[in-house]
Amino acid sequence: MTTKRNLLGLIGATALAPALAATDRARVQATPGPRASYFPNSIVHTHDGRKLRFYDDIVKGKVVAFNMMYTSCTGICPGSTANLKRVQEALADQLGKRVFMYSLTLRPQFDTPEVLRDYAKLHGVGKGWTLLTGQPAEMDAIRRKLGFANDDPAIDADLAQHTGMVRVGNERLDRWAMAPSLGSPKVIEKALRDLIV
Repeated sequence: MTTKRNLLGLIGATALAPALAATDRARVQATPGPRASYFPNSIVHTHDGRKLRFYDDIVKGKVVAFNMMYTSCTGICPGSTANLKRVQEALADQLGKRVFMYSLTLRPQFDTPEVLRDYAKLHGVGKGWTLLTGQPAEMDAIRRKLGFANDDPAIDADLAQHTGMVRVGNERLDRWAMAPSLGSPKVIEKALRDLIV
């Protein structure tokens, strides 16, 4: 009898585990994290037409990857996007659930949600990977907070010299790192998987 009772208890606990995990994730999302006062909570627009708050909806409590791009870029952007497509495929089991990828435009005045939507379709951007645009001053502030800025104003203003890095982080744990966007997709994938707890 005791064995049967223990077995039934174990089965019941196993059945409840997904619901408890979802409740825990919801609690984490509701609690401001360590970067609540660091990142702007600016309104950004997604390539699929949603309006989000940068900190509340994108960063808070999540494992994230960010890169900078623009749709007319012919330098590092196509290669970076191709690498991130490989990361998207490798993380298909976690993307959009525990890991979220974001590409932020450096030319928000031209890269409207509709333009980003077409770019996303062309490059096979799928669930869990979102392209973002917004007001130029606010996108610039976000870029700087993510560390995608050069101390030399002339270099920083030259889009042809924009950073080829991916910022990865777990906001809840306040762990952040960077990886080269043109490097091995496996390095970016591993950096993100290492942040999942």
